[in-house]
Amino acid sequence: MSFRLAPLGRTDLARCAELETVLFPGDDPWRESAFRAELAAGHHYVGAYTDGGLVGYAGLSVRGPRGGAEANVHTIGVDPRWQGQGIGRALLRALLARADEFDAPVYLEVRTDNAAAIGLYEAHGFTRIGMRRRYYWPSGADAYTMARPAHVAEEAT
Repeated sequence: MSFRLAPLGRTDLARCAELETVLFPGDDPWRESAFRAELAAGHHYVGAYTDGGLVGYAGLSVRGPRGGAEANVHTIGVDPRWQGQGIGRALLRALLARADEFDAPVYLEVRTDNAAAIGLYEAHGFTRIGMRRRYYWPSGADAYTMARPAHVAEEAT
């Protein structure tokens, strides 16, 4: 099955919110208005598309000038029917390429029980640097804070 990456558009935001309710049912899924605010703030968002439409999305903020910037992964989500097809990996790589344009280290939070996501991040140079207790609401799930220095080579995957 093939997909393509492209900048996320305003017409995709309702679908992003729909996927959020499927992907994060025990927590506080983002609403369409949250995605709209992210785009309005100028954050970098990319979508994964098939002939059937949007099947994944990812977002990154970059703050500061080139060489002194920091980046933060805000979200990565893939339709469960499309997971395991390399879409999450492609979305993450697109975000990291954007961060690398600014020579920026990248930070993110991930649920401590999400082994697949943790493995993906570690394969792309992230390490655990801390824990945020009860980070996700309302579930109360803990999150690891992970970091990746700027321009880190990833493992062959």
